[in-house]
Amino acid sequence: MEDVLDVYEMPYNPAIPVVCMDEKPYQLLGEVRDSWAMRPGDDKKVDSEYSRNGTCSIFAFIEPLGGMHHVSVREHRTAKDWAEEIKYLSDVMYPSAEKILLVMDNLNTHAPSSLYKAFTPKEARRILKRLEIHYTPKHGSWLNIAEIELNVMTRQCLSRRISSIEHLQRELSVWENERNSNEDGVNWQFKT
Repeated sequence: MEDVLDVYEMPYNPAIPVVCMDEKPYQLLGEVRDSWAMRPGDDKKVDSEYSRNGTCSIFAFIEPLGGMHHVSVREHRTAKDWAEEIKYLSDVMYPSAEKILLVMDNLNTHAPSSLYKAFTPKEARRILKRLEIHYTPKHGSWLNIAEIELNVMTRQCLSRRISSIEHLQRELSVWENERNSNEDGVNWQFKT
């Protein structure tokens, strides 16, 4: 716990960004019947029956002090999916960073070995050398700012039925753009 809190107490340095990562499963649900027409001042009437359209995984990267948010949607949550997201973090989001301080939980796919499953050893090592990984302790997910941000995203964007990955990607893109244009940072209050 103290290790993660020490990372959060570091001053903002764009050359060495602190980035929090987390992911969440999401169930795609469609409407079976059309909603009832609303009258002004009434809530939307939605039938309780829905269609199950599969599941997917939402990956989130948050730079708490820089106000940077990135979310992506994948069909699966495999070691390869995680590795490709980490490569995107390294090569697209922060290509000129000296080092990326990555805070995340201990999920079985959140490991350096996942990079080696997805890429050649040389490429996996190149990506890994750009990272300094800090794991939240078991039962300490509240320390991961990305998990907190996923809860914000759920309340602001996902509190309704979304039936397809494409629709979910569009909705999350709008949410991400709004969060980034506002440069919504995080004012972390816990200290070591």
